[in-house]
Amino acid sequence: MMRNASGNRQLGQVLSRFGLLILGLLLVVVFSIALPETFPTSLTAKSILDAQAVIALLALAETLVVIVGEYDLSVGYVAGFSSILVLGLIVRDGIPWVLAVLIVIALGAIIGLVNGILVHVARIDSFIATLGTGTLVYAAANWYTDGQQVTAEKLPHGFTSIYSLTIFGIPASAIYVVLAAAVLWVVLDYMPLGRYLYAIGGNRRAAELTGIRSRRFVIGAFVAAGALVSVAGVVLSSRLQIGDVGNGPDFLLPTFVGALLGSTTIKPGRANPWGTLVAVFVLGVGIAGFQQLGGSYFITPLFNGSTLIIGVGAAGYAARRIRKARRQPAPSTGQSSPVTDLHHVTADVSATLLSPDDLNFSEANAQADHLTPPDTRRHESSPTQPPAQDTTGTERHENPR
Repeated sequence: MMRNASGNRQLGQVLSRFGLLILGLLLVVVFSIALPETFPTSLTAKSILDAQAVIALLALAETLVVIVGEYDLSVGYVAGFSSILVLGLIVRDGIPWVLAVLIVIALGAIIGLVNGILVHVARIDSFIATLGTGTLVYAAANWYTDGQQVTAEKLPHGFTSIYSLTIFGIPASAIYVVLAAAVLWVVLDYMPLGRYLYAIGGNRRAAELTGIRSRRFVIGAFVAAGALVSVAGVVLSSRLQIGDVGNGPDFLLPTFVGALLGSTTIKPGRANPWGTLVAVFVLGVGIAGFQQLGGSYFITPLFNGSTLIIGVGAAGYAARRIRKARRQPAPSTGQSSPVTDLHHVTADVSATLLSPDDLNFSEANAQADHLTPPDTRRHESSPTQPPAQDTTGTERHENPR
């Protein structure tokens, strides 16, 4: 029985980590059997990459913000405005395409900076702040285009090659996505910066008590996300070669689906770049398969909406399971104090998210000691000291405040 229990536990862990990826592969098999002449072809694979590359970049940007416990609803608007502005700078103003791309990416970082300041400094809820910023960006796009499309008879070859270039038969857009995911993976999993971001998203107060300055990391996450969103807008512009204000907002829903559904796989309960790519892959395969089966125009929003609901629910469930499994039981001393409560909070953060070697826990302990009343510190520092007795010989217990 012990072997069966161990085997079931291992199977459950595999399904928890790779269930979404297995689902995507099963969808590929099912659609290939149902559509043997059209689905398992290089043309279908190219169309999926073509449709999902920009969404994958936007979802990776959203993943950065989700990791620190916030949301960015401006991604679609900023991507659309970036795709318009880069064309306008090249066509209308005659700016070299490399400089135009750099200007647009810098502008995206500035918009991310504004979002971060509104969220962390002004203390405006991220849903409200980023939605307001996105709406303002959408208004700026309409003003810039005067409601018209931005078109060009001939664009520089270097600019169009941003999307059309292939390396060893692999589309450049796919390479951008993999490179962005790889950079995020290295930063988040192998650098202290990544552990700080996860700590802030898991328990911001406890992270601050361990010495992490949340302001710079939260604002930095928004800045990096804004820059990556503008990169996605440049890729979109190179692909379509037409600037239209309606191109951006439609990306918001699949972006959220990718970021939230991705937190249920690879590392369940934690937003992570590879999980995001798996989620985008499942979305692309599902939509392409149903469309080839004869699904109507409503298949895309129907599939995105349903997977968003499932993704949010599954992400919340996975996060609760992870916290419950890793939470250490409190010692049954029969009493509580500020120092023990604080130690429980910081221990939960460190066990869940951080490597203890990368954090200075002494600062948190010093703050906890400062918060503890003198009588409590004396009582905790000498646990073997017998309780004081009053003049009548009965024991007097000193309870901490």
